[in-house]
Amino acid sequence: METKNIIVEKSLTFGVAIVRFSELLEGAKKYVVAKQILRCGTSIGANIFEAQHAESRSDFVHKMKIAVKEANETLYWLFICERSENYPVSSSLKEMCEELIRIVSKIIISSKGSIRGRLMLSLIALSTVFFKIRMV
Repeated sequence: METKNIIVEKSLTFGVAIVRFSELLEGAKKYVVAKQILRCGTSIGANIFEAQHAESRSDFVHKMKIAVKEANETLYWLFICERSENYPVSSSLKEMCEELIRIVSKIIISSKGSIRGRLMLSLIALSTVFFKIRMV
């Protein structure tokens, strides 16, 4: 049985919602904002998806950091829509985006902790080897 990766699923759902919202913006002739939201809003999921196949843990963290940056930019454009006249507004998209930021940020913190833990173990192992060499 295949288990679903929750963050990948949430980012895909968000990406589809962003595409629809972008189409709404285009229908209202708000082309510049539509293009910006479409670009950064779909980039979140693309980076999260790409991170699942990262070459290393640090590569994974890097891709997830990019996803957070893109999510923050998306949130910015959603705020622009909210504060501008005659623009469609979506509070549910803002909530989804904020949730993605929270989840991915926690994943980054947790992954960095794993990297630091392994680094410390490596340093301990090296210092033990160094100590043994000096004793000889």
